[in-house]
Amino acid sequence: MLAEALLCFGASSTTVEEEESSKRSDEIIITSIFSVCKDVKECISLAGDSIGLQNVPSFEVSMHDHLDWIKATQESFHPVEVSDGLWVVPEWMTPPDLQATNIILNPGLAFGTGEHPTTKLCLLLLRYLIRGGEHFLDYGTGSGVLAIAALKFGAAFSVGFDIDPQAVTSARYNATLNNIGHEELLLSLIPGKGILPSADFSSSMDIDPTAYDVKVLNKKGKYDIVVANILLNPLLELADQIVSYAKPGATVALSGIISEQIPCILERYSEYLENITVSKMDDWACMSGLKR
Repeated sequence: MLAEALLCFGASSTTVEEEESSKRSDEIIITSIFSVCKDVKECISLAGDSIGLQNVPSFEVSMHDHLDWIKATQESFHPVEVSDGLWVVPEWMTPPDLQATNIILNPGLAFGTGEHPTTKLCLLLLRYLIRGGEHFLDYGTGSGVLAIAALKFGAAFSVGFDIDPQAVTSARYNATLNNIGHEELLLSLIPGKGILPSADFSSSMDIDPTAYDVKVLNKKGKYDIVVANILLNPLLELADQIVSYAKPGATVALSGIISEQIPCILERYSEYLENITVSKMDDWACMSGLKR
């Protein structure tokens, strides 16, 4: 869970391994790569807080050449066959099946390479749901993989929100890689803590206000499918806001949770959704239902 959260709070990649030399059998080592512009302690603190850790885990920081970071990122990302005829392929590699639906990605500093079970679950759900012409919202878009996939499956229009400027930059780049223009895909920053911007939103934020598309952010009740593949705490805190973007009867899907967290998500969203179903993969879950 912490490795997942680190990706959402600034890590560009993570690997998890048990430390064989450790005297403690329950010790786990997580190795993460961060851009030098990141405050690593703050990122780890936010990630830990998002999953309910009481204390910041002990950590060490070492500096590496930028080219080492690029090499490590590329070596860790390979073509992923999500299902028959559906691949997520790194920008620097040739698609294994040119006839398949290929989503080309360079994740950069954003989460979403298609390798994680939650991303796969959302991709499989979208492939099943989209029949053509839908309006789709990806709440917490990361690399933009789901918003891009929705268009490739036949949606008429996609929108992606994220609180991380680097994620929005990454998603825009990936849209270009897939020959998707602004008329099909809109990407916007959204302030943290679920607060929508007003005309005079916090001047303390060090983000260009023009990066927020207020008209898009306030477009409630307009989407046929809404997906939020984020983390447990924001899913709980932002439930009313996430659901507010869906049309009555629209599908709302929630992921980024492990199986044991399903009951609290069900309890939180049962007042908003009906006909709720749950799919699982490697102890991760995706829950979807229809807006009441």
